[in-house]
Amino acid sequence: MATNLRAGLIGLGMMGRHHARNLRALDGVDLVAVADPGGDLHGAASGLDVLPDARSLIEAGIDYAVVAVPTQFHREVALTFAEAGVHCLVEKPLAFDIDEAEEIARVFEAAKLVGAVGYIERYNPALQEMRSRIADGQLGQIYQISTRRQGTFPNRIHDVGVVKDLATHDLDLTTWVAQSAYATVSGMSTRRSGREDEDMVSIAGRLADGTITNHMVNWLSPFKERITVVTGENGALVSDTIKADLTFHANGRAANVWETMASFRGVSEGDSVRYALQRTEPLRSEHQAFRDAVLGDPSGIVTMREGLHTARVVEAVLESERTGCTVSL
Repeated sequence: MATNLRAGLIGLGMMGRHHARNLRALDGVDLVAVADPGGDLHGAASGLDVLPDARSLIEAGIDYAVVAVPTQFHREVALTFAEAGVHCLVEKPLAFDIDEAEEIARVFEAAKLVGAVGYIERYNPALQEMRSRIADGQLGQIYQISTRRQGTFPNRIHDVGVVKDLATHDLDLTTWVAQSAYATVSGMSTRRSGREDEDMVSIAGRLADGTITNHMVNWLSPFKERITVVTGENGALVSDTIKADLTFHANGRAANVWETMASFRGVSEGDSVRYALQRTEPLRSEHQAFRDAVLGDPSGIVTMREGLHTARVVEAVLESERTGCTVSL
């Protein structure tokens, strides 16, 4: 009988508690050790001793670790695991800056360890279906990708602004959906909540394949919104990742007999289809993909090299915000 993988988790905060729940329910995996110097504030580690640090997890004899500590500690913790030969799933973003992200990716690759970044939006059923349909050519040539990620300020945030915490999701999912990297970005941000870091940003970009992008992200809206719109030559796909809904709006095919509208040479409204999707929890899918990667199938993970590219885009957005100039990658 096959032996279950032994998993460890460091960080039992707002995100760590959900990692703990999914690790406990994951087939083929046993959550054997957890660590957090601040203790278990959310009661996620029932039945397990709460250890103080990464080294204590290693001593517990784990095969892989999930890193859900604040971003400023990612480098230290990830490299500790790499030194011990432990595979790692690191919460997004990969690291606090490009140099740290580059180092983490390089060390894991050199050690031939499985390293992944927790960009959970890639595992949302609506976005997975969207990517599949785009890859199959449903939209034809892609013209634009637009995202809106807005809501209230999360009290869990202490060390980063809205670009590194929220916009990083949209920057990653955009390159993944389009299967093309960013070529240029331009960002404008503001600070309205009294914090040092930005709490609202508007980002315009262009991908290497010519697709234009724009992203509205903030912590200052009294409603929660997670929308991705991809517009192409055959219509548009719209995903709502809160509801895990995907809708296709086709370009119209019928002749327009209204003379005023017929003179417009753009597209017209066609049929709209809302797809029925199997709504699996994205974090569960993310953990399944990482388990499979440790077992030899890395096809479903967000690699650290991909996480490094997103870190470069994030830094380019922040540079653009500081200088007022468009930044090339």
